Amino acid sequence: QVQLVESGGGLVQPGGSLRLSCAASGFTLDYYTIGWFRQAPGKEREGVSCISDSDGVTDYADSVKGRFTISRDNAKNTVYLQMNSLKPEDTAVYYCATTWAYSGSYYCPSGKDEYDYWGQGTQVTVSS
Repeated sequence: QVQLVESGGGLVQPGGSLRLSCAASGFTLDYYTIGWFRQAPGKEREGVSCISDSDGVTDYADSVKGRFTISRDNAKNTVYLQMNSLKPEDTAVYYCATTWAYSGSYYCPSGKDEYDYWGQGTQVTVSS
């Protein structure tokens, strides 16, 4: 019954911004860890950001640190990824994922194998 749906992707110019949404259903988002990942054609899926349950901790890949911000809106059962100063190398399909395994641990996992459920992905293209 756990389900995640990403939205908000699209085409943006270098230096522009997008906000991705990850809408959760079937569970209370506040008690689950959420991770954002991305995968470009021919490349491995890589971790972008994560937020632990109850906003305990957040983390970011070095490549996006200072440009991307992860946040929660528990009233809407949604996690967001605000992406600023976008670069062409940010072009990828972006996925959100969740796990309950680290509930209460304040651990923010960055590996794709540490997550249990995945959304379908949303395309982000950064091009002039």
